[in-house]
Amino acid sequence: MHNATTWLRQDGILVTSALAKKIYLDDANTNVTQFISSRGNEYFCEIDEDYLTDRFNLTGLNTDVQYYQYSLDMVTDVFDLDCDDEMRDQIEKSARHLYGLVHARYITTTRGLAKMLEKYKKGDFGKCPRVDCKSGHLLPTGMADIPNVQFVKLYCAKCEDLYNPKSSRHSTIDGAYFGSSFQNILFQVYPALVPEKSIARYEPKIFGFKVHAAAALQRWQDKRREEMQGRLKIAGLENPFSLPAESADGDMEEDDDDGEGFDGEGMEIGDDAVAQ
Repeated sequence: MHNATTWLRQDGILVTSALAKKIYLDDANTNVTQFISSRGNEYFCEIDEDYLTDRFNLTGLNTDVQYYQYSLDMVTDVFDLDCDDEMRDQIEKSARHLYGLVHARYITTTRGLAKMLEKYKKGDFGKCPRVDCKSGHLLPTGMADIPNVQFVKLYCAKCEDLYNPKSSRHSTIDGAYFGSSFQNILFQVYPALVPEKSIARYEPKIFGFKVHAAAALQRWQDKRREEMQGRLKIAGLENPFSLPAESADGDMEEDDDDGEGFDGEGMEIGDDAVAQ
């Protein structure tokens, strides 16, 4: 006879309660692990089970996901509904959608950022196709936080531009599964990872000589960039992560300048009106 801390599995193997708990937790992650390891889901990280089972983290998702409870049971691997294949396919589709929406929230947490950072360093999301970015690593991002608006895009922190995924397997992933704030939060938490901005430009040439029109345009753009950098320096915005402390008096002076030469109704005051 065995004590209360010993369990008998169906295969006849006796295990302790601690080992049984571990086996249960391992089995509970089966569906999530299979989802992450499936082709086309390389952009996703694995969500911790304690995060998935905390109802606070799922607030509001019950109205966005069809068959919400069944989908949650399937994600946490406790789904035991006896249903036909068509119904099960619909629940599986909803479960994938639910996982994506929870994923967008999870990757803004400390644990989620750490997991996505590891994938970013390994280049799991791809490399920037722009030549002057020298294969800088990309991050997945959404153009909107609402599902079914736009597919996922890839953000390059070096040229600060967006690109479409190369693979068709990734190009149909909903951008809401990553959200529009993830990449910005990541670089705020890890500012040392912000790469040096790329300002190098392609110079079109013919037999080694610059094309005149393009060269003139480039000189004009470079001049405007230098002027803008000078204005930013004067305004104290050399560091893009710091904001100027504007005083209320400064704001009032700007408002006064904007309103100079106009009356209270927004009409320009002419010389005759001043003479009167």
